[in-house]
Amino acid sequence: MTSTNTNPGLESPPATAAAQATPVVDAPAADPRRWAAFIIMTVATFMDMLDGSIVNVALPAIQANLGASFVQLQWITAGYVFAFALTLITGGRLGDIYGRRRMFQLGVLGFVVTSFLCGIASNPEMLVASRLAQGLAAGLMVPQVMSIIHVTFPDKEKGVVFAIQGTIGGIAATIAPLVGGLIMAANIFDWSWRPIFLINVPIGIIGYLLGWKYINESKAQERIKLDLVGVVLATLSLTALLFPLTFGRELHWPAWGFVLMAASVVGFLGFVAYERAKQRKDGMPLVPLALFKNRSFSAALALMLGMFTFTGMFMLALYLFLQEGLGFSPLRTGVTLLAFCIGAFITASASVVALVPKFGRAVLQVGAVVIAVGIAVFLLMLSPDITSWGLVPGLLLIGLGFGMTATPIALFALQEVPHQDAGAASGLINTKQQLGFAVGIAIVTLAFFSPLAANGLSNAESVAPQVRQELVAAGVAEAKADELANAFKSCSSNSLAGTPDVAAGACATLQQDPQAKAIADKYAHEVANKSFTSAFNTTLYVGFGFAALALLLASFLPRWLKQEEWGAPAEEGAEEGAEDTAKA
Repeated sequence: MTSTNTNPGLESPPATAAAQATPVVDAPAADPRRWAAFIIMTVATFMDMLDGSIVNVALPAIQANLGASFVQLQWITAGYVFAFALTLITGGRLGDIYGRRRMFQLGVLGFVVTSFLCGIASNPEMLVASRLAQGLAAGLMVPQVMSIIHVTFPDKEKGVVFAIQGTIGGIAATIAPLVGGLIMAANIFDWSWRPIFLINVPIGIIGYLLGWKYINESKAQERIKLDLVGVVLATLSLTALLFPLTFGRELHWPAWGFVLMAASVVGFLGFVAYERAKQRKDGMPLVPLALFKNRSFSAALALMLGMFTFTGMFMLALYLFLQEGLGFSPLRTGVTLLAFCIGAFITASASVVALVPKFGRAVLQVGAVVIAVGIAVFLLMLSPDITSWGLVPGLLLIGLGFGMTATPIALFALQEVPHQDAGAASGLINTKQQLGFAVGIAIVTLAFFSPLAANGLSNAESVAPQVRQELVAAGVAEAKADELANAFKSCSSNSLAGTPDVAAGACATLQQDPQAKAIADKYAHEVANKSFTSAFNTTLYVGFGFAALALLLASFLPRWLKQEEWGAPAEEGAEEGAEDTAKA
């Protein structure tokens, strides 16, 4: 199959002229097994997205069963995402070099083995090591999916494929607490948390066997060697950036974390300089920097970073608000979040199959506005006693906007990428997603945890007199009531500020007195409820900023996708593209 660039707005005029003069060789005849292959890869993507957050609901059971410390629990959860993000760029390029099916299969096999090791872990150290290895396997497996789609499916089918993939991924990430809650409640074979990991084993084995039969092999037509120096520079730079972003909050943001993040900037500049030199030397860099000269690819990556930063921030704050603030169980949390899934599902397919071909980038801009409206509805409905039904309108609208904005990004990003660089481009796209999640989690410290600590202190101080009054009414001496009220204030405020060590003594004082414990527990719930509600309110206002940023970044995308097969009027698209080029 061949395709010719019909949109002058996507490149500089000389490049466009060349593209129109010489058709770009696209994928060969469509593989008749491509849909079976896609189903297999979608299952693998679902497992990866699920494993990124499903473990959160099992942390109390893991801690009780293995005796894991809080630091080890942090590594069990964030270590997977950290290792995953580090591997994506290299994993994508390895697919270009050695074969995308081969690397995908190797990643699936590694994912199966490491999931089994996670499931049989006998101590926290083994589980942490297995989770890190599981993240590395996912980083090898996942970037091949987008690459294989790009080189296997014809342009007119890519919209449907990316819509399904994006929807499945979003559903997996969102319903992870629901699935985890169901598995934990079932307590299969009395194995407690272990089935959360072991369930991947039979699914992965079936996918691995079917993959050899249905997935067609592809790799770069030109012989490419792995840029080892580039791998080292990229890995070190990403580590310097992602490690403090991922673990900074748990470590109370040490000074060396900011030094590492500053060093990462120097590292990335050095990486870019080396990749340019490598391109001039032999044309085989780890990341083809020419990709960033393409306006569609660069703008799409920027938009993707902004969208997934918002998602990382919003979802983490929402989970904490629902479970810690409102007292929802993991199962109820998952059911409540189905409203977001349904919204994303409705617009994800429609946006890339019908809306983007007809209205172009305007769909993504409207999606950003819908997200902002959803946030506004959330703010209007938000209260300490809000129910699941009260959360549905805001979640549904944000889901609708997310499906319209986030799902079509890959189409804009990949439309001008040569097939030989599909793996590198896919690795960059997936890395931007994970980087966005990491940055979003870091922003939660300022947008959620800081106001939570401040509100916790003020709410505890306002409630402490009532605690004292009830203690005195219950017959406690006034001097003792003063001591217990001060202990309540210290215990509640420091617990919400994330300093349990400081709160430990005061909390122990309350726990030792049954009468004081009953009164303190009642008011502690009230303090937490109000404090989490106020903190989430602040997070939502920050969300307005990200919605505005998404609206701005979407305006830098080309007005239209290039393919005539998508249904955009060729002449109208060309005219709009010419206007874009003139403005650029």
